[in-house]
Amino acid sequence: MREIFDNYKKHYRALFFLGLPIIIGQLGVIILGFADTLMVGHHSTEELGAASFVNNVFNLCIIFCTGFSYGLTPVVGSCYGNRRFSEAGQALRCSLLANFLVGLLLTLLMTLLYFNVERLGQPEELLPLIKPYYLTQLFSLVFVMLFNAFKQFTDGITDTKTAMWVLLGGNTLNIAGNYVLINGKCGLPELGLLGAGVSTLFSRVLMVLVFAWVVLRGRRFLRYRAGFSRLGFSMPVFRRLNALGWPVGLQMGMETASFSLSTIMVGWLGTIALASHQVMLTISQFTFMMFYGMGAAVAVRVSNYKGQNDRENVRRSAYAGFHLILGMAVVLLSIIFALRGQLGGWFTDNAEVTAMVSALFFPFLIYQFGDGLQINFANALRGISDVKPMMFIAFIAYFVISLPVGYLCGFVLGWGVTGVWMAFPFGLTSAGIMLWLRFRYQTHE
Repeated sequence: MREIFDNYKKHYRALFFLGLPIIIGQLGVIILGFADTLMVGHHSTEELGAASFVNNVFNLCIIFCTGFSYGLTPVVGSCYGNRRFSEAGQALRCSLLANFLVGLLLTLLMTLLYFNVERLGQPEELLPLIKPYYLTQLFSLVFVMLFNAFKQFTDGITDTKTAMWVLLGGNTLNIAGNYVLINGKCGLPELGLLGAGVSTLFSRVLMVLVFAWVVLRGRRFLRYRAGFSRLGFSMPVFRRLNALGWPVGLQMGMETASFSLSTIMVGWLGTIALASHQVMLTISQFTFMMFYGMGAAVAVRVSNYKGQNDRENVRRSAYAGFHLILGMAVVLLSIIFALRGQLGGWFTDNAEVTAMVSALFFPFLIYQFGDGLQINFANALRGISDVKPMMFIAFIAYFVISLPVGYLCGFVLGWGVTGVWMAFPFGLTSAGIMLWLRFRYQTHE
């Protein structure tokens, strides 16, 4: 046991200090999600249900955006590991263009969905709330993509603190804007759910502007800006970013799609079920985003060692990351389990919603191991640029296994929203096992 700890000790330390700023930045996103749901839920249950639908539809896009931008991490990480700083700056330039074009494509697709939202079977009374809020999220997609390009660049060169401060500042501004615009403070009109959307749009635009100013003007990025401005656009780098980004985006998108399509199924059960689903998804983001912070650190460390052709430390970084995620899971789930009776009441005054939330804790708790497993080894595979098989693994886990199980338990067996949630342990755990086996195969000596 002592020998094992000695082998992994330096990786635990490096991952902790690299991942901590990412986790803190993710914590800001979690707090924003909690604040959004708290403020909207206490404003009205109908607005909470509308927010559930729109947020989960757009989460599919935003997670895909994040996954696509992850194509930059192994490219920049490899350049950084070999001290090719100008090439890393050139990769950022190509990534900004690739992310901008994908953002425009997603905006077009989501615009088409907007004109067909009435056909998705959501409660009629929610449509007047859904539509204006949907538009605010639609207009912000391109800015999400540009922010992700800057974030993956700074993460890839192991500067995870910059993104942390930008995220914390932007999310703090968003929460303040929510309070003012949802409730009509400081002489402004009471906009309710629409106010939350306006605040989110404004904060996303501002975060991109601040990040661009820091990276393109800050002295510590000088050695990267030489490549950004002088090397110009590179079609081979652009093609590689797309070759890496699309499979990761589709893998993460399919995972999120299993949640988003489940939201549509939950909407068939009515406003109370939809509001309960939104509260529980907000709580589940607490563990997911924390795990993903450590997973992002794993991808950076693995890509650095991959650039140096150090296969042994590639493996050790990945397994050290999983050990840390398991430790995080024990701590976080102990806190959530202890508070399970009160959490629903934090978000809404509706007793039916609170009772339904309590029933969802069992499936939530049992899928955490699988979620941590798939997050860790998906990021490890991303770090070694082995991304194409991840698409097929995601399709099997989430579309062949998870969604049919959710429909079977929720509607055929009549378990309702709890039955829909019973699908998630099956999908996430099967994905984690397959991703782990793929990583073992690719790094076996």
